[in-house]
Amino acid sequence: MTGQTIDQEPAAIFEAKQHGHPLEPEKIPPSPSHEGDSIELDGIHDGLEFPTEEERATLRRVSDSLPWSAYLIAIIEMAERFSFYGCSVVFTNYIQQPLASPTGAGGADGQAGALGRGQQTATGLTTFYQFWCYVTPLLGAYIADAHIGRFNTICIAVAITLVGHVLLIVSAVPGVIEKEGAIGAFVVAMIVMGFGTGLFKSNISPLVAEQYRRTKLFIRTEKSGERVIVDPSMTIARVYLYFYLFINVGALVGQITMTYAEKFVGFWLAFTLPTVVFLLCPIVLWAGRNRYIRSPPTGSVLATAMHLWSLAMKGRWSINPLTTYKNMRAPDFWENVKPSKLESQGKKPRWMTFDDLWVDEVDRGFKACAVFLWYPVWWLTYNQLNNNLVSQAATMSTHGLPNDVLSNLDPLALIIFIPICDFFIYPAFQRASINFSALKKICAGFFTGAAAMVWAAVVQHYIYKTNPCGYSAATCEDADGNPLVSPLNVWIQTGSYVLVAFSEIFASITGLEYAFTKAPKNMRSLVMAVFLFTSAVASALGEAFVSLSLDPLLVWNYGVMGVISFIGGFVFWASVYQLDKKEDELNNLATGHYENDEKHDHRA
Repeated sequence: MTGQTIDQEPAAIFEAKQHGHPLEPEKIPPSPSHEGDSIELDGIHDGLEFPTEEERATLRRVSDSLPWSAYLIAIIEMAERFSFYGCSVVFTNYIQQPLASPTGAGGADGQAGALGRGQQTATGLTTFYQFWCYVTPLLGAYIADAHIGRFNTICIAVAITLVGHVLLIVSAVPGVIEKEGAIGAFVVAMIVMGFGTGLFKSNISPLVAEQYRRTKLFIRTEKSGERVIVDPSMTIARVYLYFYLFINVGALVGQITMTYAEKFVGFWLAFTLPTVVFLLCPIVLWAGRNRYIRSPPTGSVLATAMHLWSLAMKGRWSINPLTTYKNMRAPDFWENVKPSKLESQGKKPRWMTFDDLWVDEVDRGFKACAVFLWYPVWWLTYNQLNNNLVSQAATMSTHGLPNDVLSNLDPLALIIFIPICDFFIYPAFQRASINFSALKKICAGFFTGAAAMVWAAVVQHYIYKTNPCGYSAATCEDADGNPLVSPLNVWIQTGSYVLVAFSEIFASITGLEYAFTKAPKNMRSLVMAVFLFTSAVASALGEAFVSLSLDPLLVWNYGVMGVISFIGGFVFWASVYQLDKKEDELNNLATGHYENDEKHDHRA
């Protein structure tokens, strides 16, 4: 709906409320005028100065400051990620290694373990868990967008996940962990937790970005006197940079503490501590309930969007797949189904209760989903972190460290390099007039992911070369049953984890940003779920490579992943470089009107 937004308040009050300091009405500054102003008052952009076309092309662009409510939501995500990664980081040892003690603890010189099912089963189950966690967001998105809204869906997800945590603890307590039924309780816990995680993940990411309300470019004068353009798309990118930073603070602390808990106390503690931290989620949700900006559910928008797409496809099908593909990419694909055109022809259907701008938004959303089709290739490399690379560490000299503690190098690198990217690298590109756009970042993510896999393959080659048992490194034992490992120091793995961290900054964070900025307002959870679903597809594809996840084929495993990601980067760019030229145009589309859109603020 053009010119319509939720808040109806002057920009100065809006700016103050974003930071928790409401202004008195008499302190509202007058609205400056500018020849570039062409946006009607909407309560969010009132009083702002908008750039002319010349200024758009010449002035430097910067991001805006972030609202406090976004930080509250980031704290919720941090607690949830602490619990998710704190538990899942020990899953590989829990499944793969044999029971080391009544609690599964291995002690200073031993290897923690419980079920003793081997590396292939561990990789299979952890891959299934990743798949399940990223399939269920589709249901969470539907529930939120169509029925109860994002905030309420998150509250339900928290309750479900808490039940899963309790089941997980039960599977690991002494008296249960040594019994055959422990694996049954563990798998049920994985299913319940994964379901709650899916409902949570598809909605928390859009909710955090929705706390920033501005959508139009505007002028700001810096303290130095420089006139700059504040770009909302850059602000959303910054929101997700710090959102991801909070994710990895939670992941880092959770993973470090839980790896030591499993090694020196037992798996029951490694599953209990994350549950305790997870209880922060309902507390912060309740404490900030009056601060969060919420979008109301709008009914089954997906059905309408698919109906619109079906109408656009009419007459474009061909038995030749290439012809069909070209027809789908034709310039008039969406133009021919805009309500104004159909109405002028007397062909407008009754279900078409939206305007032309909403069709443009749907077009942009479909383009985003087309970009996401390439993400399973990238996720294949990332998914090596929590299974095969953990197993690789167990075959190296850890010098008393838990073998899964090295996986913390990934979140640690992210915590270090995210602020560096925000304050130095990305601004340097801006000052040098280098357009490091979202799609270019994603492409860079493919190549750095490929480099990480090359590093892992080289390390694995030297493990086989130096291990006393050669190509049977994972099962190498002495006469007394004690594991024999390669003399290589486990810290050699650092390169893989740091490269994957850079790959995440470029591909994963940008994917969150792209899903939010390109989705129609009333389909944001759905498009975010489609992005997350690509990880589930990668997990399903990963199951096809499980046969490579054992000796003596692990070099091939990492090598294949690297080659796939490297080729994928080139193919990805070939498919999106034309879309990259329209990035600014797509980011600045006006908001369309859909019949069920609400015109007032929804707060608790």
